[in-house]
Amino acid sequence: MTRNRTLGRLDLAVLLGTACAVILANIAAFGMECETLRQDVVRLHILANSDSAFDQQIKLRVRDRILNDVGSVFASPESQQDAKQVAEQNLPAIEAAARDELRRCGIDEPVRAELCHMYFNTREYEAGSLPAGDYDAVRVTIGAGAGKNWWCVIYPPICLGSAMAEGNPELEEIEHLNSEPLFKPKLAVVELFESLRNTDS
Repeated sequence: MTRNRTLGRLDLAVLLGTACAVILANIAAFGMECETLRQDVVRLHILANSDSAFDQQIKLRVRDRILNDVGSVFASPESQQDAKQVAEQNLPAIEAAARDELRRCGIDEPVRAELCHMYFNTREYEAGSLPAGDYDAVRVTIGAGAGKNWWCVIYPPICLGSAMAEGNPELEEIEHLNSEPLFKPKLAVVELFESLRNTDS
């Protein structure tokens, strides 16, 4: 009787160990897919001067002006590397568009556009979610940059009217991740891991 009970416990331990291994392997594979996705995306990140209602409204006006004046250049790149080169070449134009919009609003605040590699939490957008982690991004800082930010994906051009065009492989990759079974729980694990890694670094 004691031996049977011991064997039962061993069987249960083996079963639980196997289940944990399968779950961890599945999450690890999902993490690799997330990393591949991060390497195929360029984001636009606009930081408001402050959290005041006025500065938040100005942030949105600057966003609209940048997307209107410069956004179309991100419809043509065929790879993330091309998109980064286009972004770097157009940083002066992005800054000029933002600065001119601030002047139109009667605001004399500095504005800076830069291409950087930065950490983002998991973010929701209309077509789905993007996992937490480090992404290449065009960051536009208005004034002190102390307010809530606005972001979108400029490559593939989800911000733009052409974003939902069929046949965009990078967009299909994002949609594939969002259609994964247990997507939300996996995403939470990935975010926890990435946030801990970001804190350690």
